Amino acid sequence: MSGSESPLNQNEPIPAATERRMIRWDAVAAIIAALIGLLALCVSGYTAYIQRQQVRAQVWPYLEAGNFDPQQTIEMLNKGVGPALVRSVQVRVDGKSQRDWSSVLETLGLPSHGYQVSTLNGTVLSAGEQKPWIMVKDHAVYERFKNVYKTRVGVEVCFCSTLGDCWLYSDKHSVSDIGVQSLVNAVKQCPRLPLAEQFHG
Repeated sequence: MSGSESPLNQNEPIPAATERRMIRWDAVAAIIAALIGLLALCVSGYTAYIQRQQVRAQVWPYLEAGNFDPQQTIEMLNKGVGPALVRSVQVRVDGKSQRDWSSVLETLGLPSHGYQVSTLNGTVLSAGEQKPWIMVKDHAVYERFKNVYKTRVGVEVCFCSTLGDCWLYSDKHSVSDIGVQSLVNAVKQCPRLPLAEQFHG
């Protein structure tokens, strides 16, 4: 057909410059897709982290020991919003581990009778629960007990949440006239105490 251009041959090879541009666009598209996938993964991980933090806050326990004079007791109080699983308890007098309240009173030079106790080690304190730990029946003995307790007795209670997060309450002045002076620190896990150092009460 004279005077007109012949149609393009579909079988003709693509020029090298055009092919390079196509390859570059393919690479850019692949990089963008990879970045979008990475961003989605980061968002998903962050969302899971936030959700876990929210759940942890909802089951967070916080134990404190203190005296309750009207009932002449030393109590353990869970001021957190979740249950506290008590894993280990240590009570020391002048730095020496005691096995129970009877040995505590005896070491302090007080009568080892006339009191009521409840077990703390291995128990669960629900949120807001106030657990009487020892009640001294005689008022005069209780006053003497308070006075020597706040200077000679140390208490350590390790407790965990239902998610396995653990804390150590340590307060060698857990009973005082002006209130509770506590120290609670997060720990990886509660210690496995030798039998001689465990407080059975």
